[in-house]
Amino acid sequence: MHKTIFIAQEGPANALALNKDCSRVVIAGRNVFKIFVIEEDEFVEFCNLRVGKNLNLNFSCNDVAWNSIEDHILATAATNGAVVVWNLNRPSRSKQEHVFIEHNRTVNKVSFNPVESSWLISGSQDGTMRTFDLRTKTATNVFHSNTESVRDVQFNPNSHALFASVSENGNVQTWDMRKPDKCVLQFTAHSGPIFACDWHPESLWLATASRDKTIKVWDMSSSKPTMEQTINTIASVGRVKWRPQHKYHIASVALVVDCSVNVWDIRRPYIPYVAFTNHKDVATGIAWRGDPNVCLTTSRDCTLYQHVFKDATYPAAQVNPHALALSPQGHIAFACKVAPTAVKGSKIQGILRRTTTSSEEFWQVSSTLNFLECSRNKDMNWLIQFAERYILTGKPLVEICDHNSAVALSLGRFAVGMMWSMIKTLYAQDEDEGLNLSFPPIEEPIQPRMEETRLTKSSLKENGKSRSVESNSTDNKYRRKSNADELEDSVGDFFFGDAEMDPLSMEFEINHLDGLITQDWTLQPEAFQLRQEIQDRSSPPEQFHDHDSPDGMEEEVSRINEKWKGLSVAEPLVPKMWDEKYSVVSALKQHGTNGDVQTAVCILIALPPARRQALLNLIDLYDQEVWLLAYISLLNQHQLFTHANEIIKLAWIPEVNQLNQQSTTVNISCNQCSKVIPQGTRLCGNCSASVTCSVCHQVVDGAYVWCQGCMHGGHLKHMQTWLSKNTLCPAGCGHACEYT
Repeated sequence: MHKTIFIAQEGPANALALNKDCSRVVIAGRNVFKIFVIEEDEFVEFCNLRVGKNLNLNFSCNDVAWNSIEDHILATAATNGAVVVWNLNRPSRSKQEHVFIEHNRTVNKVSFNPVESSWLISGSQDGTMRTFDLRTKTATNVFHSNTESVRDVQFNPNSHALFASVSENGNVQTWDMRKPDKCVLQFTAHSGPIFACDWHPESLWLATASRDKTIKVWDMSSSKPTMEQTINTIASVGRVKWRPQHKYHIASVALVVDCSVNVWDIRRPYIPYVAFTNHKDVATGIAWRGDPNVCLTTSRDCTLYQHVFKDATYPAAQVNPHALALSPQGHIAFACKVAPTAVKGSKIQGILRRTTTSSEEFWQVSSTLNFLECSRNKDMNWLIQFAERYILTGKPLVEICDHNSAVALSLGRFAVGMMWSMIKTLYAQDEDEGLNLSFPPIEEPIQPRMEETRLTKSSLKENGKSRSVESNSTDNKYRRKSNADELEDSVGDFFFGDAEMDPLSMEFEINHLDGLITQDWTLQPEAFQLRQEIQDRSSPPEQFHDHDSPDGMEEEVSRINEKWKGLSVAEPLVPKMWDEKYSVVSALKQHGTNGDVQTAVCILIALPPARRQALLNLIDLYDQEVWLLAYISLLNQHQLFTHANEIIKLAWIPEVNQLNQQSTTVNISCNQCSKVIPQGTRLCGNCSASVTCSVCHQVVDGAYVWCQGCMHGGHLKHMQTWLSKNTLCPAGCGHACEYT
C-alpha cells in the first residue's frame, strides 16, 4: 500500500525521471544529481552522480530523461549547451558516457524515443532541435524552428518518427524525423511563451502549458488542429503530465505563485479535481509512478515527494455552489445549491469493465441556475442612441440640456430627461456663476422670545398710603427711557413694588394716569357673611413675608425665575441655507450606482469647469475614475470608438485623458526568421531578408498583410485573391491561413 513520503536534499531539483519499472527515480538540478530507490515508506539513496574531481557545467542540469528500454542509460540537458549521456553500468565512479556539444546555448529539454531506445532528441535556447544516435554517438539531424528558443520536445507515442516542439513565441510545431527541412505542421497555440507539452498516451491529443495561465488540449488527428478544452489556472504553468488510465485527467505544476500540484479533469476546466499541497515552494517536475494514484514531484523547497490520492484534497467537493451574474442588459442569472452528490461508476462489473475506486469519484456540485430577464431596457440601444445623439460641448448649457433632455424623453428614459432639466434649472441661468439659490446673509440671528413683561418699580403716595402701579410692556403708553431701574430678567406679568416712582424712568400722559391715581385700589370687604371665623390670619404663601423689604423682593423674583425658567430659549434658531451641490452629487451617485455611468459622465462633462469642480470636490476620485473607465469600456464594446475617444479627450482626470496617447505601433515580423523588423525599414536585421510577397515574390513597398500563425504574407490584394480561392499559405508552409 503506497503512502506519502518525502526526502530533503541540499539543493532544489529542476526535473525528475523514473526508470521503466518505476522502482527508481533520478532528480537533477544545478547542484544535485542523485538516484533514489523507492521503498515502501522511504526514499533510499542509490547513487550520487555528482562525484569526482572534474565537476563542471555538464553536471548542471535543466532536464533529465531515463531510457525507456535500457535501464542503465540516462541523458541530461546541461546549462552550458551540452547533452550528456550517462551509463550506470560503468565501473568507475564517474558515470558520464558521452557529451554532445552541438548547441551553442542552454539546452532546455531532452527526450528518448519510446520505441527506438537509441534515439535521443534535444531542444535548445538557440531555437534548434537535434537528434542523436547513441549507437554511433553522433548527431544525426538538426531542425530549425525559426523561433528564439525551444522549451520542450516530446515524441509522439503513436508514431515513433513524429515529435512535437513548443517555443517561446507561442507556436507549436510537429516534425517528421525523416524530413528535417520543414515542419509538418505549425500553429499558434497561446498568446505567450509555451513552457511544456505532453502527448496523450491513448488519444491523439497534445496538451500545451503556457505563461498565459492556461493549459490547452489540441486534437492533432487532422491537418488542422482543433482545440478540445482550455483549463484556466491561477499562475503560469511550468509542467504538464497526463494521468495514466484516465483519459480526461492531467497534472500540472505552476511556474510561480502556486505551490500546489493540481490534477485537472478537462471537462471541468476551472477547478482542480485533486490538489497536493505538501510543497512549500513551486514544484519543478512531475512524473506518474505507473499507478494512476501515485505521483512524484520535485520542488524549489529542496524536497522530493511521493503523493498518493488518499491524502489529497478535493477542491471540487468544497466549491461554493452559489453564484450571481449581471448582464449589461440588466438580466440576472444566479445559481443556488440543491444537494452535493458524488457520481460513482457502475457497480456492475463486466469482463471488459474496470472497477471504479473511491478515488475516481467525480464530485458534482449540484445547483440550479435561474435566469431573470429585465422587462425594461431589453437591449442597450438607448446607450448607443445617447452616445450618438448627445451634445456635450460647443453650445450654451441651456441648449445642451434642452437637447439632451429631449433625446432622453424620446427614448423613454424619463429619469435621465428630468436630470438634464434639473441641471438646466440650477446652472443654465448664469453659466459663469450659476443660479444663486442661497439666502442673503443675516447679520444678527433672529432670537425668538416669548412675550415678556418688563416690570418697573414705582410707588405713588397718595393720602399717606402706598399705592402700586402696574406697568405692562405691551402698553405703548409707557415707554422706557432708561434701564437703570429695570429688572434685567423679568419673567412675570406684574411686579408690585413700594418704591417711589422715578419721574425720569417713564414717559406717560398725565391725562390717562389721572384716573389710575385717584382710583381707590383698596380691597372691598367680603360681599357675604362667612359661615365660620377664619382662625389662621397668616399671610398667604404667594404674598411677600416682608413686603417692604428689598431682600424679600429679590427672593420673590428668584422664585419666579426658577418657576418659569423652562420657557427660556437656550440657542437662537438660525435658518439653514440650501446648497444645490449636495442634491446634484447625490443624484449623480445614484445613477452611477445603478449602472448608468453614461448620465453621470455626460453631465459632468457638459457643466462649466467651475461648476464641475465644485461637484467633483464632493465625489471620491475613485468613483470618478470608475465612471469614466466603465463608460469608455461600454463604448468600445459597442464599437463606438470615435465616441470613446471623445470621452477620453474631454475627461477631467489626467490618467484617463492620456489613454489616447498610448502607442498603437504594429510590428512586422520577418517571414524567414520570424524576428521583429525595425520600424522605418523593410529589411530584417537578423537574416537581412527583405519583406517579400509570398504570391508574387516581389519586395513589398506598400500595404503589407501577414498571417500571425506562420508569419508569411504579402501584398494586400494578392493575399485577398489567394485566400479567396485557397486555404493553405501561399508560401508552401502548409499552414491554414485565415483572412479576416
